[in-house]
Amino acid sequence: MLSKSIQDALNAQVGLEAASSQAYLAMASWADIQPGLQGVADFFYQQSDEERVHMLKLLKFINERGGFGVVPELKQPIITFLSLKRAFEEFLTHEIKVSESINDLVHQALQEKDYATHNFLQWYVSEQIEEERLARTLNDKLELIGEDKSGLYLFDRDILNYRAQVARGGK
Repeated sequence: MLSKSIQDALNAQVGLEAASSQAYLAMASWADIQPGLQGVADFFYQQSDEERVHMLKLLKFINERGGFGVVPELKQPIITFLSLKRAFEEFLTHEIKVSESINDLVHQALQEKDYATHNFLQWYVSEQIEEERLARTLNDKLELIGEDKSGLYLFDRDILNYRAQVARGGK
Protein backbone atom coordinates (compact mmCIF):
# COMPACT_ATOMS: atom_id res chain seq x y z
CA MET A 1 0.00 0.00 0.00
CA LEU A 2 1.28 3.43 -0.92
CA SER A 3 1.44 6.17 1.67
CA LYS A 4 -0.49 9.32 0.84
CA SER A 5 2.76 11.29 0.48
CA ILE A 6 4.29 8.74 -1.93
CA GLN A 7 1.05 8.59 -3.91
CA ASP A 8 1.00 12.39 -4.20
CA ALA A 9 4.66 12.49 -5.24
CA LEU A 10 4.16 9.77 -7.85
CA ASN A 11 1.10 11.58 -9.20
CA ALA A 12 3.19 14.74 -9.48
CA GLN A 13 5.66 12.71 -11.53
CA VAL A 14 2.78 11.50 -13.71
CA GLY A 15 2.06 15.16 -14.39
CA LEU A 16 5.69 15.87 -15.23
CA GLU A 17 5.86 12.92 -17.63
CA ALA A 18 2.61 14.04 -19.27
CA ALA A 19 3.96 17.59 -19.57
CA SER A 20 7.13 16.17 -21.15
CA SER A 21 5.06 14.27 -23.68
CA GLN A 22 3.14 17.44 -24.54
CA ALA A 23 6.31 19.55 -24.74
CA TYR A 24 7.94 17.10 -27.15
CA LEU A 25 4.75 16.86 -29.18
CA ALA A 26 4.83 20.65 -29.52
CA MET A 27 8.50 20.49 -30.57
CA ALA A 28 7.61 17.83 -33.15
CA SER A 29 4.78 19.92 -34.57
CA TRP A 30 7.04 22.98 -34.77
CA ALA A 31 9.81 20.99 -36.50
CA ASP A 32 7.26 19.41 -38.83
CA ILE A 33 6.55 22.76 -40.48
CA GLN A 34 10.21 23.82 -40.71
CA PRO A 35 11.82 23.15 -44.10
CA GLY A 36 14.14 20.15 -43.99
CA LEU A 37 13.54 19.05 -40.40
CA GLN A 38 11.44 15.91 -40.92
CA GLY A 39 13.99 13.77 -39.07
CA VAL A 40 13.86 16.13 -36.09
CA ALA A 41 10.05 16.10 -36.20
CA ASP A 42 10.02 12.29 -36.22
CA PHE A 43 12.52 12.24 -33.34
CA PHE A 44 10.34 14.48 -31.18
CA TYR A 45 7.18 12.54 -32.09
CA GLN A 46 8.97 9.43 -30.80
CA GLN A 47 10.12 11.28 -27.68
CA SER A 48 6.54 12.34 -27.02
CA ASP A 49 5.32 8.75 -27.34
CA GLU A 50 8.06 7.54 -25.01
CA GLU A 51 7.15 10.06 -22.31
CA ARG A 52 3.52 8.98 -22.54
CA VAL A 53 4.62 5.40 -21.92
CA HIS A 54 6.55 6.61 -18.85
CA MET A 55 3.40 8.34 -17.60
CA LEU A 56 1.25 5.23 -18.12
CA LYS A 57 3.78 3.04 -16.34
CA LEU A 58 3.59 5.33 -13.30
CA LEU A 59 -0.22 5.46 -13.34
CA LYS A 60 -0.46 1.68 -13.45
CA PHE A 61 2.07 1.31 -10.63
CA ILE A 62 0.16 3.71 -8.40
CA ASN A 63 -3.09 1.82 -9.01
CA GLU A 64 -1.48 -1.60 -8.55
CA ARG A 65 -0.12 -0.51 -5.17
CA GLY A 66 -3.57 0.47 -3.91
CA GLY A 67 -3.36 4.16 -4.72
CA PHE A 68 -5.21 6.28 -7.23
CA GLY A 69 -3.34 7.44 -10.32
CA VAL A 70 -4.59 10.87 -11.33
CA VAL A 71 -4.65 11.98 -14.96
CA PRO A 72 -3.25 15.51 -14.81
CA GLU A 73 -4.50 18.74 -16.29
CA LEU A 74 -1.82 20.17 -18.58
CA LYS A 75 -0.75 23.70 -19.39
CA GLN A 76 0.02 24.72 -22.97
CA PRO A 77 3.71 24.01 -23.64
CA ILE A 78 6.00 26.28 -25.63
CA ILE A 79 4.85 25.85 -29.22
CA THR A 80 7.37 27.88 -31.24
CA PHE A 81 11.14 28.12 -31.03
CA LEU A 82 13.55 30.74 -32.25
CA SER A 83 15.88 28.07 -33.58
CA LEU A 84 16.57 24.36 -33.69
CA LYS A 85 19.35 24.92 -31.17
CA ARG A 86 16.89 26.56 -28.78
CA ALA A 87 14.46 23.62 -29.08
CA PHE A 88 17.22 21.18 -28.17
CA GLU A 89 18.39 23.35 -25.27
CA GLU A 90 14.81 23.20 -23.99
CA PHE A 91 14.87 19.41 -24.46
CA LEU A 92 17.99 19.12 -22.26
CA THR A 93 16.59 21.48 -19.62
CA HIS A 94 13.40 19.43 -19.46
CA GLU A 95 15.25 16.13 -19.09
CA ILE A 96 17.37 17.53 -16.26
CA LYS A 97 14.19 18.65 -14.48
CA VAL A 98 12.71 15.16 -14.85
CA SER A 99 15.91 13.59 -13.49
CA GLU A 100 15.86 15.86 -10.46
CA SER A 101 12.25 14.93 -9.79
CA ILE A 102 12.99 11.20 -10.07
CA ASN A 103 15.92 11.61 -7.68
CA ASP A 104 13.64 13.36 -5.19
CA LEU A 105 11.15 10.48 -5.48
CA VAL A 106 13.87 7.90 -4.87
CA HIS A 107 15.01 9.82 -1.80
CA GLN A 108 11.45 10.04 -0.47
CA ALA A 109 10.84 6.33 -1.04
CA LEU A 110 13.97 5.47 0.93
CA GLN A 111 13.05 7.88 3.73
CA GLU A 112 9.63 6.23 4.02
CA LYS A 113 11.13 2.73 3.70
CA ASP A 114 8.96 2.07 0.66
CA TYR A 115 11.34 -0.36 -0.98
CA ALA A 116 8.85 -1.51 -3.62
CA THR A 117 8.55 2.06 -4.92
CA HIS A 118 12.32 2.51 -4.64
CA ASN A 119 12.84 -0.63 -6.71
CA PHE A 120 10.26 0.47 -9.28
CA LEU A 121 11.92 3.87 -9.65
CA GLN A 122 15.32 2.38 -10.51
CA TRP A 123 14.11 1.88 -14.07
CA TYR A 124 13.41 5.62 -14.26
CA VAL A 125 16.84 6.44 -12.83
CA SER A 126 18.50 4.39 -15.59
CA GLU A 127 16.20 5.84 -18.22
CA GLN A 128 17.04 9.40 -17.19
CA ILE A 129 20.77 8.74 -17.42
CA GLU A 130 20.19 7.71 -21.04
CA GLU A 131 17.81 10.61 -21.77
CA GLU A 132 20.18 13.24 -20.41
CA ARG A 133 23.12 11.76 -22.28
CA LEU A 134 21.09 11.77 -25.50
CA ALA A 135 20.03 15.39 -24.99
CA ARG A 136 23.61 16.46 -24.22
CA THR A 137 24.96 14.58 -27.25
CA LEU A 138 22.46 16.24 -29.57
CA ASN A 139 23.16 19.68 -28.10
CA ASP A 140 26.91 19.10 -28.52
CA LYS A 141 26.40 18.12 -32.16
CA LEU A 142 24.33 21.23 -32.84
CA GLU A 143 27.00 23.35 -31.18
CA LEU A 144 29.62 21.86 -33.51
CA ILE A 145 27.43 22.34 -36.57
CA GLY A 146 26.61 25.97 -35.84
CA GLU A 147 24.87 27.48 -38.86
CA ASP A 148 26.39 25.08 -41.40
CA LYS A 149 23.48 24.01 -43.63
CA SER A 150 25.14 20.77 -44.75
CA GLY A 151 25.77 19.88 -41.10
CA LEU A 152 22.13 20.58 -40.26
CA TYR A 153 21.09 18.40 -43.19
CA LEU A 154 23.20 15.50 -41.87
CA PHE A 155 21.97 16.10 -38.30
CA ASP A 156 18.35 15.89 -39.45
CA ARG A 157 19.02 12.80 -41.54
CA ASP A 158 20.86 10.97 -38.77
CA ILE A 159 18.96 12.06 -35.65
CA LEU A 160 16.95 8.88 -35.29
CA ASN A 161 20.21 6.90 -35.14
CA TYR A 162 21.56 8.93 -32.20
CA ARG A 163 19.22 7.25 -29.71
CA ALA A 164 20.61 3.83 -30.65
CA GLN A 165 24.19 5.12 -30.42
CA VAL A 166 23.65 6.61 -26.97
CA ALA A 167 21.89 3.47 -25.74
CA ARG A 168 24.96 1.46 -26.79
CA GLY A 169 27.18 3.86 -24.87
CA GLY A 170 28.54 5.70 -27.91
CA LYS A 171 28.58 9.42 -28.55
